[in-house]
Amino acid sequence: MAAKVVIIMGSKGDRGHAESIVKTLQELNLPYELRVCSAHKATRRLLEILESYEGSSDPIVYITIAGRSNALSAVVDANTRFPVIACPPYSDRFAGMDVLSSLRLPSGIASPTILEPDGAALLAAKMLALFDQELAQRLASYRERFAAELERADAEVRGHGGASA
Repeated sequence: MAAKVVIIMGSKGDRGHAESIVKTLQELNLPYELRVCSAHKATRRLLEILESYEGSSDPIVYITIAGRSNALSAVVDANTRFPVIACPPYSDRFAGMDVLSSLRLPSGIASPTILEPDGAALLAAKMLALFDQELAQRLASYRERFAAELERADAEVRGHGGASA
């Protein structure tokens, strides 16, 4: 089974945000593809891209990256059988308020919004791990590393002065 994550950016300017998602996908050894297409500016092309994946018998999760007016996530979700995760970049220009276009969706659309890129990658991995036991094991190991780091930090903090019970 060749499960993968397809990251669709609304513009090439979203590449830095996508690379943050890719970093976590690479740590989990999860295949991915990067694409660029705007739901507003190139709707037909976006539908062609989606159609190219629809015949896949392998599991796919889309992660969409679009700011300002995020039609990308909803249009992708409305035109695919695969799950879609919206991961909009933060915008200083609009004080983060443009995220509302990712949160307020029309009826019949079910794309969750995850603001942190690593969180979007982890949710995609969890979805795909339902079909892939090896990925489930890699995901468990990934989470265990964080728990071990916290345990070490706790031991370090406790060992450097402070009141003890």
